[in-house]
Amino acid sequence: MITLKNISLRRGTKLLLDQASVTLNPGEKVGLVGRNGAGKSSLFALLNRSLQEDSGEFFIPTQWRMGQVAQDMPETSQSATEFVIDGDTALLAAREEVTTAEATDDGERMANAYMALSDAGEHDAPSRAQSLILGLGFKTTELDNPVNSFSGGWRMRLQLARALMSPSDLLLLDEPTNHLDLDALVWLESWLKRYEGTLLVISHDREFLDAVTNVTLHIDAAKLMRYGGNYSKFEDMRAEQMNLQQNAFSKQQDKIAHLQKFIARFKAKASKAKQAQSRVKALERMEKIAPLLSEADFQFEFKPPAHLPNPMLSMQGVSFGYPSDEGPPAVIVKNISRSVLAGQRIGILGANGQGKSTVVKTIARSLQAVAGEITEGKGLNIGYFAQQELDVLQPADNPLDHMIALAKRLTQQSLLSGQATREQDLRSFLGQFNFSGDMVKQSVGSMSGGEKARLVLCMLVWQRPNLLLLDEPTNHLDLATREALSVALNEFEGTVMLVSHDRALLRAVCDEFWLVTRGGIDPFEGDLDDYQKFLLDEAKRMKVVATAAPVAVVKTPIKPAKSSSAGTSVKKFQKELMQLEEQMQHLEVQRNELHMLMSETQAVSELADKGKQLKQIDEKLPALEARWLELTDLLENSTTES
Repeated sequence: MITLKNISLRRGTKLLLDQASVTLNPGEKVGLVGRNGAGKSSLFALLNRSLQEDSGEFFIPTQWRMGQVAQDMPETSQSATEFVIDGDTALLAAREEVTTAEATDDGERMANAYMALSDAGEHDAPSRAQSLILGLGFKTTELDNPVNSFSGGWRMRLQLARALMSPSDLLLLDEPTNHLDLDALVWLESWLKRYEGTLLVISHDREFLDAVTNVTLHIDAAKLMRYGGNYSKFEDMRAEQMNLQQNAFSKQQDKIAHLQKFIARFKAKASKAKQAQSRVKALERMEKIAPLLSEADFQFEFKPPAHLPNPMLSMQGVSFGYPSDEGPPAVIVKNISRSVLAGQRIGILGANGQGKSTVVKTIARSLQAVAGEITEGKGLNIGYFAQQELDVLQPADNPLDHMIALAKRLTQQSLLSGQATREQDLRSFLGQFNFSGDMVKQSVGSMSGGEKARLVLCMLVWQRPNLLLLDEPTNHLDLATREALSVALNEFEGTVMLVSHDRALLRAVCDEFWLVTRGGIDPFEGDLDDYQKFLLDEAKRMKVVATAAPVAVVKTPIKPAKSSSAGTSVKKFQKELMQLEEQMQHLEVQRNELHMLMSETQAVSELADKGKQLKQIDEKLPALEARWLELTDLLENSTTES
């Protein structure tokens, strides 16, 4: 178990933990919660020994293996699959030992090395790695792409897959959902539920915490408080505790007032001096119960839109995609005819890569429609929160600079709706979003992700939009700010179109869903629970594909024949497929027999020989399985075309 006893921890001059104590048992799944800056990430740093406690006792079993997501951005030309496999430290050690043993004449060492390599899962390492990669939203065609060919968010997903690949007894996850879509988030929940070790996770996604955790650890006032149950149960217990504490505080204030009144009245009278003095001492001895402060100390609202066109916009035969430097544009979603009405609250669902963000970008005018026509209602004023909105902020500029630039741009475009634009007015507006005093002059580059997101929200609200397009707006928001956003959206009088992996926000805000899938947009009649089942079924299907093909790249792909000889080609494919199945079955039988013989054999020379045979089989099978999958696809394509 993990034990912290009277731990004190400082970062600079700030005391994060003060005589804090807690015990975490093996196999528990713990949600670590607390306000921003309370010390959650610092506690992780203590657990992984990046930080040293200032005082107290701290214990983690020495034999426990620790897994966590590396925070650096990987720069390597390794394939995605190879990069994730390298996260399996036990497998890497076994491979190194085999290489070292083979360079010696020590038969016993070689035999033991081959056995250890097999036990470490050499034969299924590619399929295990690819199952993780696909579960986190990558396409099968990307499994062998170089890591440095992906954007930053996708590389962080590979870092997460690499951490999950590593065998561990203790897994530390700090905001693992920040770079995930809803489909990848649902898959991660399913994976973590099956994880057998001890899990500590920091997250601002309440439904994720509810699904994964069974213990909540709250950092508050430099103390650690353990609650049995997930986040919702913690909230209930915390609310009850706060209510009791508030009642106790109120009663104490009445008692203090009574004592002070007695002291003030009788301290000058000799006959009552002793009684007055005893009450002074009682007052001094009385335990002070701190008044409670609400954690949700940030609230905002959208002003009523100046216009509410209906419909907001209308799409006729619209296709969504990206322009291409060579040839026609790439079409992702095609031939859509739909209208967006005043007051609608639409949640946009869809598995990764289906085109959710492309649709939103096109409606937001960041992309042009590939085909068809989008007709906007008169007076349409779009407020757009893009996934990469934080990257658009100018690091060297401060919040006031951003607001002044926004006011100038909208004035030039004649899009202002009566907002005050004086510098003092802009300062006052920033103050409503907790940018006050020196913060209005603080460079954005020095701010936290949450502060940047708050600035983007401030700029969005100031524009007074009537159509809100929100693409993953909560990635950097803490629980309190997410709650404030949910309340503000529910009170907003305009139209909302929302893409989010935050199911609590989707449930609270949206009353209908559009599903972007297979090149189209359809109404989704079920609820979010039904959608999660749909996503899990998709993840299972992708896992089957990955298991069937540990190596996805084939050096000489064959295109299905399009001539009159297509029938002959199909027969050739079928014949080769049968031959491959026979070879694979034969090798599997051989591998099972070798495992059995090695467990029974004592002679060192025989162990070494059988270990070599087993290694050769493990090297042959992936290529055969990859070819088998390619032929299966070719046969399916041929059948479809015919």
